[in-house]
Amino acid sequence: MTEPASAPVTATAAHPGQRPTKAGGKLSRPFTFAAIGVIFVVFMAASAAPTPLYVVYQQQWGFSATVLTLVFAVYVFALIASLLLFGALSDFVGRRPVLASAIALEAIALLLFAVAGNVGVLLVARVLQGIATGAAMTTLGATLVDLNPPQAPGRAGVVNGVAPVGGLAVGAIGCGALVQFAPAPTHLVFLLLLAGMILAAVVVVLMPETTARRPGGLGSLAPRLGIPVRLRRDVYALLPILIASWALGGLYLSLGPSVAAGLFGLTNHLVGGLVVTLLCGTGALTAFTLRSWPAGRLLGISSTLLGSGTVLTLIGIETGSAVLAAVGTVVAGIGFGASALACFGTFARLAAPAERGELFSVAYVISYLAFSIPAVIAGLASTGFGLRATTTVYGLVVVALCVAAGVAQRLRPPERQK
Repeated sequence: MTEPASAPVTATAAHPGQRPTKAGGKLSRPFTFAAIGVIFVVFMAASAAPTPLYVVYQQQWGFSATVLTLVFAVYVFALIASLLLFGALSDFVGRRPVLASAIALEAIALLLFAVAGNVGVLLVARVLQGIATGAAMTTLGATLVDLNPPQAPGRAGVVNGVAPVGGLAVGAIGCGALVQFAPAPTHLVFLLLLAGMILAAVVVVLMPETTARRPGGLGSLAPRLGIPVRLRRDVYALLPILIASWALGGLYLSLGPSVAAGLFGLTNHLVGGLVVTLLCGTGALTAFTLRSWPAGRLLGISSTLLGSGTVLTLIGIETGSAVLAAVGTVVAGIGFGASALACFGTFARLAAPAERGELFSVAYVISYLAFSIPAVIAGLASTGFGLRATTTVYGLVVVALCVAAGVAQRLRPPERQK
C-alpha cells in the first residue's frame, strides 16, 4: 500500500528574481517535517481549547448565548482576515519569518487567556489568536509540502488533512479533561499550550528555510483570493464537501457542548469536550487510516458518510437518544476525515511550489467561512427559536450540501478524480 499519488515536490521552484534558498538550519529535513506537523496540531489544539470553557466563562461572568457566539465569531473572522492578508506572504519572504511571528503572537494570546478576568480580555485574546492561527495555518501547510519526502509523495497531503481536525480533537478533549479534573481550569490549559509554543519557537529558529525569497512580499499583503486558472475546476468541484464538512465542524465547536448539556442533560465538562472529539478525533483517525486511498474514492464515500451521520445525529436529538447521536457523530466524523484528506491531498498534489501558500490560504478561507458564518447564525437563532430547532435546520442544510457534493464529484472527469 502506498500513500496517495502526488507529484514529487522540491523546496523551491525556479523563479526570476529569487534568491537561492538557504540550506542552513541545525535540524534535518525529516525531523523538521515531523516537528512542523506537531506544531500544526498544537496551533489547532489551542484554537479549540476555549470551547469546553465557554460554559465555565458563562457561569463565572454571567454573559448570554449571544455574547458566547460573539466570542466564537471574532476568532474566526480574525483568522479569515489573517488568511487574506498573510496567506501568500511566506511564498515571498520565506516560511521561517512568518512562522516565528505567528508563534510570538499566539504566545501573547495564550498569556491573555491565562490572566483573563472578563469578556473584554477574552475577546482580545481570541482576536490575536485568530490572526496568529491564520498566518500559521497556510505557512505550516506549505512548509509540509516543501519538506515532503520524495519516497512518500503524498505524506504532506495526509498531514495537512489530519493535523487540523486532529488538533481540534486534542484541544477539545484535553481542555475538557483539565476543566473537569484539574485545578485552575481557566488557566492551566493555556500555560501548557504556552510551553508548547516556546518549543515551537525553538524548532523554527533551528529549522532550515524551505523557500527562496523573491520580490513582491509587500504586494502580497493586499487582500485577495487567487486560484490559478488551471486549478479552478478542481477547487470548485471540491467546494460542496469542503463547505459541508467544516460547517458541521463549526456547529460542534460552537454549540456542541450546549447541545450535550441542554438537550441531553450531559453537564460534565469532559463530555463537552468529547462531543467535539467524537467528530474531529474520528476524522483525524480516518484521514490517517485511509491515507493510501485515492482522492476520487475518498470523495465518493465522504459525502455519503457525512450526510448519513448527520441524519443519525438528528434522529438521536429528536428521540432523545444520546447513544444514537454519538453513533451519528462518529459516522459523520469518518466522512469529515475522508473529505479533509481528499481535499487537502488534492491541493498538495496539484499546486506548484510558488502557488502553495496562496492556494492553501484559499482553501482555509473557504473552510473557515463555512465553519463560522453558519455557526454564528445558528448561535443567534438558538436564542429566538431554541437549540433543538436550530440544530435540526442546520443539520438538514449540511445533508443538502452532502448531496450536492456527491453530484459534483460524479460530474468531474474521471482523469481529474485520481
